[in-house]
Amino acid sequence: MFVPHKNAAGNVIPWEVLPCSAITPKIGMALTQSSGKLAIATGTTAPTYISMVEKDSACAAGDLIPVIRVDHDTIYETTNSASFASINKGDKVTLHASNGLQVTATTTNGVAEVVDFDDVAASGTGGKVYVRF
Repeated sequence: MFVPHKNAAGNVIPWEVLPCSAITPKIGMALTQSSGKLAIATGTTAPTYISMVEKDSACAAGDLIPVIRVDHDTIYETTNSASFASINKGDKVTLHASNGLQVTATTTNGVAEVVDFDDVAASGTGGKVYVRF
């Protein structure tokens, strides 16, 4: 999940309520808008919103959910789905191909700039990774 870690201004990030497509939102899920509705941001699609709600089942298209807008000055904490052995700070990586909750170690057309990561991420998966969009 993408959780706001810190932002340059130190401001509280305001919430918005927007309609979603038929997705099952999770807290911290990266989202984008498609045809006026929120959809999961995956791969090389940069997110514009982060979900602030978790549901057990899919929303009906048009259901309203709370989100925060992605801010270029905010650093988000997430985890990695592939080893960061060849990743350096400053590299841009892609988002997980299906869940919108993690980053990969793929740098081709990456959208999430790696700010920092821990030893677990460097050698395996599931480590703490800090990114900005």
